[in-house]
Amino acid sequence: MFDLSQFFGPEVVAFLMVVGIDLALAGDNAIVIGLAAAGLPKEQRNKAILLGVLAATVLRIIFALLTTQLLQIVGLLLAGGILLLWVCWKMWRELRAGHEAEQHAAEEALEGRDINQDGTIAGGVPRKTFAQAAWQIVIADVSMSLDNVLAVAGAAREHPYILAFGLLLSIALMGVAASYIARLLQRYRWIAYVGLAIILYVALKMIYEGYVEVAPFVNGAVG
Repeated sequence: MFDLSQFFGPEVVAFLMVVGIDLALAGDNAIVIGLAAAGLPKEQRNKAILLGVLAATVLRIIFALLTTQLLQIVGLLLAGGILLLWVCWKMWRELRAGHEAEQHAAEEALEGRDINQDGTIAGGVPRKTFAQAAWQIVIADVSMSLDNVLAVAGAAREHPYILAFGLLLSIALMGVAASYIARLLQRYRWIAYVGLAIILYVALKMIYEGYVEVAPFVNGAVG
């Protein structure tokens, strides 16, 4: 399989892929958290957003510890690549769909101000209770944290320090610059597509390496 590390060095390629993955996925995670919190009264909105960031941080640490160990098991690298391929398909559909109104509502909730100047902050979003918003955020965090960690681990699994950097970067982007990254991805859609291409490359690389890893066992069983 075509390997970029032949041209730029494995550490450089892993680092650039991790940054691209984190940029692409941090914005999506921020949008999900903001949209879930947008249906709450103003006094509860910041609490829900903080809950979402804290939950995603804890989940990323747990998933990172588990994923790096699990990918060493024969067959799970192939399974992880297939799962990441499904993440690519899901991300592609979301990028094609757009959902500008939802993104505006999420950004307004994250920043706490009327961005589109319609007189309300996330006014078009249906109201919900704090428990409903919290549950929605945690469920989304589980899925998106797993997506993020799996992609980063696949890109940097042979470089632990880059993997750790990717984990810290994803937490920092989501917690500190979430609304800015979300706006950046909305304004410059090509960044998200570059991130998607990187994740697709990682998925295909994991599938190829996983198949090479599994093939001797399959051939031995057949033989």
